Amino acid sequence: MLSLRHVNVTRYITPLREGGSLPALVEADDQFMYVLKFRGAGQGRKALIAELIGGEIARTLGLRVPEIVFANLDVAFGRIEGDEEIQDLLKASVGLNLAVHYLSGAVTFDPLVTKIDSVLASKIVWLDCLLHNVDRTVRNTNMLWWHKELWLIDHGAALYVHHTWNDWQNPERPFPKIKDHVLLPQATHLKEVSTELCALLTTEKLAAIVNLIPEEWLTDDPAFESAVEHRNAYLQVLTSRVAHAAYFVNEAQHAARV
Repeated sequence: MLSLRHVNVTRYITPLREGGSLPALVEADDQFMYVLKFRGAGQGRKALIAELIGGEIARTLGLRVPEIVFANLDVAFGRIEGDEEIQDLLKASVGLNLAVHYLSGAVTFDPLVTKIDSVLASKIVWLDCLLHNVDRTVRNTNMLWWHKELWLIDHGAALYVHHTWNDWQNPERPFPKIKDHVLLPQATHLKEVSTELCALLTTEKLAAIVNLIPEEWLTDDPAFESAVEHRNAYLQVLTSRVAHAAYFVNEAQHAARV
């Protein structure tokens, strides 16, 4: 049974002022450092769900992703922080959050400095097409180079359909922003990797990933009457998208030629 570890945040080290979500470097009770993603920030629980689903699907596909854990934040952290913006964020995030293992010494991947294999590039582009991930561009690659290997981070902007749930039952929703993907020019084996990756993402494996989403993150969405219905929608989006992978592969290949 697929599961994530639970940790308790014991020390707030420093904010990582990237984008509007203000993730933070923290230490947990297992003595490891993590990049904490707050439920009270920006897109809130939606971003955490996208981070969880995107990261664990990437792992299932054999791509390198830092360990993802559930991180509990105690109410006391909001009382001792001097910065009002961060204090408000901490207070709004008391309870269950998501954290990613901190890769100490990692550097931002620079495609001009480090060339990667075209098959690996194709797998990453395929993943981001599947998830409608808009956030892997030259400006912000969301990849790290660590111990001479490429690691994927920050999937919180993926699955943008879940912010409105408009047209979510259409597996052929267009993804025009794929043209901006940093690895698209190197992704020359999309059709070849698609067969392999689709075989890995069985309904059972996707269901196991979706079942990781805490029920408390699935409540209060006006698009659904229950957390069960909400969870099932995520599974339907993913399974139908995999079943129609040929569509987004063709879309990406066309974008690469334009």
